Amino acid sequence: MNLPLAAAERQVVAPASIRRRLASMLYESLLLLGVLAVGFIAPLTALGVLFHIQIPGSVEWLLLFVLFGIYFIGLWRRNGQTLAMQTWQLQLVDVQTGKTPGFSRCLLRYVLAWPSLLFILSGFGLLWAAFIDRDRQFLHDRLAGTCLVYNPHRAQEVS
Repeated sequence: MNLPLAAAERQVVAPASIRRRLASMLYESLLLLGVLAVGFIAPLTALGVLFHIQIPGSVEWLLLFVLFGIYFIGLWRRNGQTLAMQTWQLQLVDVQTGKTPGFSRCLLRYVLAWPSLLFILSGFGLLWAAFIDRDRQFLHDRLAGTCLVYNPHRAQEVS
């Protein structure tokens, strides 16, 4: 599957390799530690120490889900890339248009990525992408109508 990018770029890009996507995911997990520290651990610790407030575990999970959602959806909508995706020269595109996906498609991808991550970590998701999916896409991208493409030109423009 080749996807057209924005008309100004006038080029066709191919989906990114599984190896590149997994490397980006690993790097992303390291970057998320910083997001977690600043947006989750520090505020909840401050609430506990200063005001003796302890948030219930279910609310903490919801806050974590929302925090990561703001991070991913915000960056995907802004330029189709997180910092890890820029490093690995990946760009998220809408399969139908080849452009940065809209908010609803990014939200759908984010929500589907949570169970898909478990699927990938179990090994079945890798088997799916490597042998079953015709374009070697992970299940959450297939269902959301998005695709991660290798686009070195976009990474240079953003930098």
